[in-house]
Amino acid sequence: MTKQKYTVLILILGSLTALGPFSIDMYLPGFKAIARYLHTSTDEVALSLSSYFIGIAAGQLLYGPLLDRFGRKNPLYWGLGLYIVSSMGCFFSSSLEMLIALRFFQAVGSCAASVAAMAMVRDLFPVEDNAKVFSLLILVLGASPMLAPTVGSYITAAFEWQVIFLVLTIIAVLILLAVIFWLPESYQPDPAYSLKPGPIIGHFITVLKDAQFVTYAIGGAFAFAGLFAYVSSSPIVFIEGFKVSEKQFGWIFAGLSVGFIGSSQLNSVLIKKYKSEQMIGASLILMVIISTVFLAGSLNHWFGIGGTIAMIFGVLCCVGICAPNTSALSLAPFSKNAGSASAILGASQMAVGALSSIGISVIKQHSSLPMAAVMAASSILALLIVFIGKRFIKNKVEASGDVVAAH
Repeated sequence: MTKQKYTVLILILGSLTALGPFSIDMYLPGFKAIARYLHTSTDEVALSLSSYFIGIAAGQLLYGPLLDRFGRKNPLYWGLGLYIVSSMGCFFSSSLEMLIALRFFQAVGSCAASVAAMAMVRDLFPVEDNAKVFSLLILVLGASPMLAPTVGSYITAAFEWQVIFLVLTIIAVLILLAVIFWLPESYQPDPAYSLKPGPIIGHFITVLKDAQFVTYAIGGAFAFAGLFAYVSSSPIVFIEGFKVSEKQFGWIFAGLSVGFIGSSQLNSVLIKKYKSEQMIGASLILMVIISTVFLAGSLNHWFGIGGTIAMIFGVLCCVGICAPNTSALSLAPFSKNAGSASAILGASQMAVGALSSIGISVIKQHSSLPMAAVMAASSILALLIVFIGKRFIKNKVEASGDVVAAH
C-alpha cells in the first residue's frame, strides 16, 4: 500500500468515525436557541439527545449482521443516506416531537459509519498494523468532542441553530462522496450468512451467558453513564445555570474533554504496570467518592462554576481510565462471537447512556444537581455490579495490555 493510499484511507475512516461524536456534540450549544424556537424548555430538548443514544444502541445491533451479509459499502450507503435525509429533517423541524424522532433516525444512520469503519480496519490493513490504525481513529474520536461543541457554539452565535444540521448534512454528503469514489470494497457479500433472527439471537445469548462479559459490560456501561450525564446536562448547567455564552460553553466543553482524553492516554501507560481489574476497582472507588462529594455540594450550593468544572473533570478522568479496561475484560473471553459481543457492549453503553440523559430531563432543575445525582447513582451501581459480579466469574480471562491501551 502506497503512503498516499494509506493516508486517504485513514482520512476517510477517521471521518466516518468522527460523524457520530460531531452529531452528538455540535448542537449542544444550541439547546437554549432550540428551546426558544420550539416553545419548550432545555430539559425537554435534552430528550432529543436521549433518542439519539437509543438510536445508536439499536444501530449497533443492526449493522453487524448487515455488514457481513451485504459487504461493507452497501450498508454504508444506506446508513449515510438515512443520516443525510434525517439531518435535513432536523433542519426543517417545527416541533420537539419531530426533532426527537428525526434524531433517532439520524443516529441509526450514523451507526453505519462507525461500525463499518471499525470493520474495514480489519479488512484493509495487515493485522500487525491494526493497533496503530485504531490508535489514529481513537485520536480522532477523542478530538471530536473538543472540536464539535466549539464549532457549534460559533455557528449558533452567528446563525440560527438550524444551520448546525445543515453543516452536518454537508459533512455527511462529502463523506458519502469520498466513500463512493475513494474507499474500496473490503469484504465481499456473503449470501450464506443468515439474517434470520434465530441464529443472530443465538450468538447474542451465548455472549450473555458469560459471567465475565455481563459483569464488566454492564458495570462499565453504568460507569460510562457518567460521561453521558455530563454531555446531556452540560448546556443546562453552564448556559442556563451559570449564564455563560455559547462560545464560552464551547471552550469549557473542550477543556473538560481533555480530562477524559488525557486519562485514557494515561491508562495506556498505567496498564503496563497494573492489571485491568486493579484499574477498574481504583477508578470506580474514586469516581464514587468524587461524584458523592459533587452531589453533596450541589445539594448545599458549595460550588461555583470553578468547583463544578473541577468535580466534572474528576469524574471524567475516572471514566477515561475505567472504560477501556471494562471493555477489554468484557471482550477478552471471546475468540468467537467477538462481533456479537462488541455489538452488545456498544448497545449496552448507549442504552444506559440514554437512561441517564432521560434521568437528567426528568429532574427539572437548571443546576448541577441532576448531573451530580445521575453521576453518583451510576458510579455506585457500577461499583456494586463489578464487586458482586466478580464472585460469579469461574475462569477469568485476562486482557492483554496492548488491547486495553488500544481501546
